[in-house]
Amino acid sequence: MPDARRRVVAPSGRDVRGSIIGMLLRLVPPVPRRSSVPRAPGCSLPRAFAGLLVVLAVLLTGCSPGPGSGPGTGATASTGSRPGAATPAWAEGMATVQASRLPAEARQTLALIDKGGPFPYARDGIVFGNFEGHLPRHGRGYYHEYTVRTPGSRDRGARRIITGQGGEIYYTDDHYTSFRAVLR
Repeated sequence: MPDARRRVVAPSGRDVRGSIIGMLLRLVPPVPRRSSVPRAPGCSLPRAFAGLLVVLAVLLTGCSPGPGSGPGTGATASTGSRPGAATPAWAEGMATVQASRLPAEARQTLALIDKGGPFPYARDGIVFGNFEGHLPRHGRGYYHEYTVRTPGSRDRGARRIITGQGGEIYYTDDHYTSFRAVLR
């Protein structure tokens, strides 16, 4: 039985009904032909051009660095770093933030880490497994995590500072989905 959905044809003449491009092309209304220039059946040049523009916009949006950029996201960005400041080798290729630009609660947690405690949460200082693989790979026990208090949260919240045995410091405000290297 033939598919009841409207046939969607790419400029190449291929039926793209079930693909992403097909979905995007269905969003662009067909434009009536006004020219006597012969074209492929079912292909409207303005519609195809609009579809290509949509695809291009999606690709460019996906390639631009944003707040969630860093290792594991396919993009790199440097945010909040001082102009001309050297980025340590361990932070190369990831988003960065100056310690002074972290939220006040994160700066307090950094001060506690520097002092060696005492820490307000029982799980502060536990081994961070890096199971998501967003940080450089090291053996188990290399990274440790510390809770950054989240005002208004009844639990530990999503914010953490991760330290590495080589002096690395990382900050996440979305529970390990993305990280920024903390520069001091």
